[in-house]
Amino acid sequence: MLHLPTIPELRAWTRDQRVAGRRIGLVPTMGALHQGHLALVDEARRRSDAVVMSVFVNPLQFGPGEDLTRYPRDLARDRSLAGECGVDAVFAPTEAMMYPPGSTTRVVPGPASKRWEGAARPGHFTGVLTVVAKLFHLAEPDVACFGQKDFQQAVLVRQMVRDLDWPLELVVVPTVREPDGLALSSRNVYLDAPGRRSALGLSMALRAAHEAWRAGERDPAAIEGRVRGVLDNHAGLAVEYVAVVDPETLEPVSQTSGATIVALAGRVDGTRLIDNIVLGQGLV
Repeated sequence: MLHLPTIPELRAWTRDQRVAGRRIGLVPTMGALHQGHLALVDEARRRSDAVVMSVFVNPLQFGPGEDLTRYPRDLARDRSLAGECGVDAVFAPTEAMMYPPGSTTRVVPGPASKRWEGAARPGHFTGVLTVVAKLFHLAEPDVACFGQKDFQQAVLVRQMVRDLDWPLELVVVPTVREPDGLALSSRNVYLDAPGRRSALGLSMALRAAHEAWRAGERDPAAIEGRVRGVLDNHAGLAVEYVAVVDPETLEPVSQTSGATIVALAGRVDGTRLIDNIVLGQGLV
């Protein structure tokens, strides 16, 4: 596996893949890899001939008071895991490379960014789309893989791909979970044992939503009520939002379908966690 620490090295690698006629897959990450990231790699390998993973903790998507400085970083471990799961190259730039002095251009998302995560984290999605746009420009992938756990992010990136005519396939890979149902996240390392028990309320609430829908409930308010009832039983979990929304517009729905998304966010001892399901699928 190659380590590509600079933009010229990434571009040279990309050029070589193109000359060889290889299809390029991109897996964007902020490092602190877990099995969820590796599932993205597996999907990228199925759909491409050469896989590049980016490892970059993007400062633009962190707001004031968030965990930028303490976000887990271990590039040596990330490179080892990436190599073991079949990544061909890791692009690990510095902040100065990605945002040199005088860099002020930003990619500003549309109205779907104002709700839910966007309301809780103002400016977050501008940071996300800006770094993803740069990665698409630099790596020139044929396919890019994102996780369903960050569903609103995936919707906005897909919109950007459509609006800016990027010739690539965007794939959303189902959320990978611990055996107890907790969605894998790099931030799970912040949780102690009691905090983890509180955090399990998120997946338990989503399971309750799916069970209600499978039993015939179609009223979004009733499904939200079922979710909140479970969340309220988990001390230490401060709920930020529960959303029952359309998978394309992220607007609240008047009646649910199998494609409806139930998304939620909460904090456990200052650690912010998100999760979601497609109602017709449940937890997978």
